[in-house]
Amino acid sequence: MTVAMARTTAGVYDRLFRPGQVHRDLYVDPQLFELEMRDLFGRTWVYVGHETEIPKPNDFVTRNLGRRPIILCRTTAGEIAVLINRCPHRGAVVCRSARGNAGGFTCGYHAWSFANDGRCAGLPLRHAYGEGFRLRDHDMARPARVASYRGFVFASMIADVPPLDEHLAGARRYIDQWLDRDDRKPVLVNNGVMRFRTHANWKTVYDNAGDGYHPPFSHESMLRVFAARYGDVDMKYFTADVDDSAMEAIDLGNGHTMLDQRPAMHAVSAWERQHVMPGREILEQRLFERFGAERGRQMLDASTGSGMNLNIFPNLLIIGNQVQRVDPLAVDETVIDWFSTSLAGAPDEINAARMRLQEDFPSFGEVDDSANFEACQAGLALVPELEWVDISRHLTTGRGRRGADGLWHEPVTSDRHMRAYFEAWKALMDAGSAARLREGGGR
Repeated sequence: MTVAMARTTAGVYDRLFRPGQVHRDLYVDPQLFELEMRDLFGRTWVYVGHETEIPKPNDFVTRNLGRRPIILCRTTAGEIAVLINRCPHRGAVVCRSARGNAGGFTCGYHAWSFANDGRCAGLPLRHAYGEGFRLRDHDMARPARVASYRGFVFASMIADVPPLDEHLAGARRYIDQWLDRDDRKPVLVNNGVMRFRTHANWKTVYDNAGDGYHPPFSHESMLRVFAARYGDVDMKYFTADVDDSAMEAIDLGNGHTMLDQRPAMHAVSAWERQHVMPGREILEQRLFERFGAERGRQMLDASTGSGMNLNIFPNLLIIGNQVQRVDPLAVDETVIDWFSTSLAGAPDEINAARMRLQEDFPSFGEVDDSANFEACQAGLALVPELEWVDISRHLTTGRGRRGADGLWHEPVTSDRHMRAYFEAWKALMDAGSAARLREGGGR
């Protein structure tokens, strides 16, 4: 990039940021949303799915990569592949099923067919294309890069991205902790999904994932019911002055963050903090009979929610025992998929307990969050005279510190989560703007 070009592209998005504030356009401007889909979701590692969603050869699921339709599949040879779900002939979406098992895909328009590794396998009346026509010139496109970290599959539309391990930065150690906390049994993400469609910008959803300030207020009715019926259970520790607790917000680098509830949730016994659920006493009794009380309690403690809100920018959230994908559809519309998980080789009682616990928060807590997402969107969209959104909590209190792990830690109610990911947002969007200027496509 030339010096002149650098001057031209630097600071393209500066107007959207002030210390401790971001501009409402980040949430309501449809043109900015379109640029995000190209310059952000198209220029970094984006989570597309988990390997255990497609356990057998020829299994596939369809979803989006920043609105680009894709197929995540396991080929006939058993390899993981990500295909752009677009026919190279006329551009039609090829596979129109959400999931299935197929050795290949056929476009419904003109019946061009493709193997599940993307190779063009054939087409009707091929002779009309002449002698120079070659099938291999008409394979389905793929993202430039695909990589997995311990089963989590990511893809990038450009090749010029850092290695996935480097991109994940400090998040890797917490992904490892999340995966390894119960005897390193493999986590399976193939137990169904609870889907929420909210009329809100995708960043409003991402904002909330690392927000330790809202639980006692947004979820007040849920916490009151639980406390009245069962006492000191579940998330009641959020009703105290949580900034004086050992819970923290942690900046993991590259826009990734962690909300760590473990010091409160696992202070004594995470299992004992859980409220009544169907079959609780029977599950506990059977485990104690098989493994003894001490080991059984350890297994049950590990079966509860992890106490981790692990946020991998821009679209992967690991919350409790569940995996979430944030799927932007429009500037004011987002799909949130909650995938439940189980453990391969774990006792049936443990996986039953996990399932009962995973039914809990999405059913009773996410509805509160979705209502707030839509309230934020309405307020931001309908009052243009008020331009700025506050993200200044703990910006100037001096409560942040560099931990022994080399990461930045702040009190659990800090807005560090938003400040951290918006730094990554701006870097990616500025790079995308510069790339389009080099290519002659304007800003």
